[in-house]
Amino acid sequence: MDTFTLAKRYLNSISQFVGEAHKILSIQESSTSRVIVLDKTYKQLAVLSLKQDELIRQALRCVENKLYRASHVIAWAAIMDFIEEKISTNGLKELTMIRPKWKTSSLEELREYHSEYQIIEAGRDLSLYGKNMCKALLGFLNTRNECAHPSNYYPDMNETLGYISNILNRIKMISKNL
Repeated sequence: MDTFTLAKRYLNSISQFVGEAHKILSIQESSTSRVIVLDKTYKQLAVLSLKQDELIRQALRCVENKLYRASHVIAWAAIMDFIEEKISTNGLKELTMIRPKWKTSSLEELREYHSEYQIIEAGRDLSLYGKNMCKALLGFLNTRNECAHPSNYYPDMNETLGYISNILNRIKMISKNL
């Protein structure tokens, strides 16, 4: 057997070992291997833009480094970017019809002049999602606010992975409605 084939087998064995180790360790509550399992879920989402993809990757890196509040903030930025892009898909014409007083000739103006709360409600009014999804998104916004501003809320790994998982699932659900 030549050196190349032997090296290839060796690397393949290592890769299999690492995969199995992550599967075993991922069931441990405080194991960072759980991020690897969530990463697989995330990779199934093909609807993310490059920017949103990078934000989710950063949120996962924050979890790996035990920066749980930061992870919440960055994951929230990913879903807001997703929603804002979906709202602006039609050149903001539909939004202007339901919100005629809003300054919304561009995505930048939408972000600059309107709160995330208002944008989430506008998404519901544009039928991007229903009332229950809107309530869930507002709940995620509240959690993000607790993490982004001084508060006594310090999420742990479980809460953070759950938050990111919920964000990814909501993106998936919204994209199916479009």
